[in-house]
Amino acid sequence: QVQLVAAGGGVVQPGESLRLSCTAPRLTYHGCGMHWYRQVAGNRPDWVSSMKPDGTTAYADSVKGRYNVSKDPMKDTFYLQILSVDPGDTAMFSCKTYSLLEHGSACDFGYREQGTQVTVFS
Repeated sequence: QVQLVAAGGGVVQPGESLRLSCTAPRLTYHGCGMHWYRQVAGNRPDWVSSMKPDGTTAYADSVKGRYNVSKDPMKDTFYLQILSVDPGDTAMFSCKTYSLLEHGSACDFGYREQGTQVTVFS
């Protein structure tokens, strides 16, 4: 398996915005989609957003309007932008690739997810 590399987390103040990234070689070649999860310490991960292989997006109701997902195919990189962070965004954010193929693909089996910590501190 290839390790996904998540980055962009850090300590931010309420109201600031930040952009998380998730990258690995050949994500575009394999036609991967990407799930994003948010895990608050002590809780299970919550799904917050996805970008399907065809580029369509989906968001959890709790983050609609503040989270935006995008990708740069040339860089094999997906992004999760968080607008106007609040203390509830303090969490480990992780990314995970997937496909829509019945029997799966490298997107489902070939990459290990990774997280990046976001801490909102005033």
